[in-house]
Amino acid sequence: MRTATIRRDTSETTIAVTVNLDGTGIYRVSTGVGFFDHMLEQLSRHSLIDLDVETKGDLHIDQHHTVEDTGIAIGEAIATALGDKRGIRRYGDALSPMDETLTRVALDISGRPWLVWDTEFTQKKLGEMDTELFKHWFHSFAQAAGITLHVETLHGENNHHIAESAFKGLARALRTAVEIDPRKADAIPSTKGVL
Repeated sequence: MRTATIRRDTSETTIAVTVNLDGTGIYRVSTGVGFFDHMLEQLSRHSLIDLDVETKGDLHIDQHHTVEDTGIAIGEAIATALGDKRGIRRYGDALSPMDETLTRVALDISGRPWLVWDTEFTQKKLGEMDTELFKHWFHSFAQAAGITLHVETLHGENNHHIAESAFKGLARALRTAVEIDPRKADAIPSTKGVL
């Protein structure tokens, strides 16, 4: 079973995350930030990664620590569940249309974390969530998971659609990248022999 549970306890947040990479997209998400919960539910449903997230953060200050630390914990859980990454496809990409919005996401589970973010919002908030935190979440997630990640909004007008398209694109790209390749299920997908 490619599963992992991560606990992250700091003076700012208390987080428990469990993932099952071979799941069916079952989720239970509670971060205290409604729109963020909605995005993480999309991530689970469309990646088919079962996701259980319980975050208690210092929301009386703002949402920054809650969003950042949740990204770190989910990334660490996925990295742990991947183990030595034997047999995975490693690469994934997706074009994610949502009405007038189109987002391209490409990733490499390389062990070399990087984020290229070409996505902009014209609103400061979606629901109660600060839109500047989306880039920060993707960065925190990519760093902790050890993923090279590119997110580009090719076209978009509605801010809700832009955010949701990015999370759904990540989900679809992850689904491909973490899958076991039946032709090379016993091999590390690198000529170096390690990722």
